[in-house]
Amino acid sequence: MKKSEFFKYFFVFLWLTFILAPYIWIFITSIKSYDELYTFPLKYLPSKPTFEGYKLLIETTPFLTYMKNSIIVAIFTVTIALFVAILASYSFSRFNFKGKTPLSFVFLVTQMFPAILLAIPLFLLMRNLKILNTPFSLILAHSTFAVPFTTWMITGFLKSIPRELDEAAQIDGCTKLGVLRHIIIPLASPGIIAATIYIFIYSWNEFLYALTFTSDIKARTIPVGLHTFMGEYIIRWDLLTAGGIITGLPVIIFFMFIQRYLIKGLTKGAITG
Repeated sequence: MKKSEFFKYFFVFLWLTFILAPYIWIFITSIKSYDELYTFPLKYLPSKPTFEGYKLLIETTPFLTYMKNSIIVAIFTVTIALFVAILASYSFSRFNFKGKTPLSFVFLVTQMFPAILLAIPLFLLMRNLKILNTPFSLILAHSTFAVPFTTWMITGFLKSIPRELDEAAQIDGCTKLGVLRHIIIPLASPGIIAATIYIFIYSWNEFLYALTFTSDIKARTIPVGLHTFMGEYIIRWDLLTAGGIITGLPVIIFFMFIQRYLIKGLTKGAITG
């Protein structure tokens, strides 16, 4: 191996170690016994690995309820945000209408405001709609923030698709919505899938609005549920780390499931181009 290659792989190894070390440490902590979590001096590896923390998490806390709520909120947020964003992106990329430029600017400006500034107005709105402590409040709030960025992301992909394909399809008798369904969406599938991943992860990990809009245990999502394991005088590291590992699994599985479609879409787009 050449010296330059050795240093290249060495720095890649260091970078991966830096990135993965926190996650490895969380997993190691989650399989330690309760007594080993608070020993001094610190023991890096458990003497007897145990999954007691996972058992306590499932049996003694409403963690499964938190996970169910998170799944419901994330799936519906992805569905609503994608539906609105695809139609909006199609309009911005294919049609000229009055107020197009100011409206697209407004979409970007909404991303400049910190989420905390809208917490109180959205709370009052959800209270007036009488949907506090329900998944609907979080679905609406998450969609509100996901749609502008997702629209901007997908619009970039749609603009890269030649308009001649639209015209050819319309000559063959395809309607504008038919063009969107049969031509635009298949070619823009890499961007749509990337947007799907972004929306899902954002909704899955969102904490501020989940904390503000859900005071009932039955309506809480995973980020808020994990926060309850951090008390004033003690932190349940066994429950917190076990919950963190389980929380990451759906995102990993979701990405593994959708990865082949992302690669397929990228390849299809390259061949078509």
